[in-house]
Amino acid sequence: MPDTCSTSLTAFDDFVAPPCSDFVEILYQDDDILLINKPSGLLSLSGKNPLNRDSVHYRLVHGQEGVSPAFPEAKLPHRIDFGTSGVMVVGLNAASAKHLNKQFQARTVKKCYIAMLEGWVADDQGQISAAIAKHKDYFPLVKVCPVMGKAATSEYSVLQRLEQPRRSLVQFTPLTGRTHQLRIHSQTFGHPILGCDLYKNDHSEQMAERLLLHASDLYFEHPTSGEPVHGHCPCPFS
Repeated sequence: MPDTCSTSLTAFDDFVAPPCSDFVEILYQDDDILLINKPSGLLSLSGKNPLNRDSVHYRLVHGQEGVSPAFPEAKLPHRIDFGTSGVMVVGLNAASAKHLNKQFQARTVKKCYIAMLEGWVADDQGQISAAIAKHKDYFPLVKVCPVMGKAATSEYSVLQRLEQPRRSLVQFTPLTGRTHQLRIHSQTFGHPILGCDLYKNDHSEQMAERLLLHASDLYFEHPTSGEPVHGHCPCPFS
């Protein structure tokens, strides 16, 4: 049976990450969790390819010389994409990581992102609903597919419209957590994220030196105290 949701984009799975000179910044620390700022251009987890050993997890477990100590039991209950920067929560022991994992699975964690999009978004706020499926022919791409895809919804609000060239600074709140959700949703409604190499138009990738997507805010329950936690990391390009 033919693929009813085909795409003309191509990608390859032999990616080797270039060296990342920016360090993982610790925003908050207690006995159970870290809040960190992941730099753009760093993997969350080490890849299978030994050339992709460097990652957030590797640096936390082994320490960053002159910057931060080793956290040998550190675990990542969630990840953000290689090109995305911003706030992540880290579990420092098995119990806290398990509790955080349950919160992400139950979708009780609220995440907010800042992105710079190509062109002017017409509406000041809105919602993008487009089902997302893995692209079996072009890993790691995903595709919008109402037939085979899983439901995916992203809310957005325009923070600023800029000239020369026309672009829009927006805040995204994903209501689901699909792979590459914000990147493909942005492309789907005609305003790809600047610097994105996978979901783009003829010129959006060349308009920025990095993916202009930043995880700015994270809201969750502390795994030990049960108190609400708001992790915030200012956006470097807004």
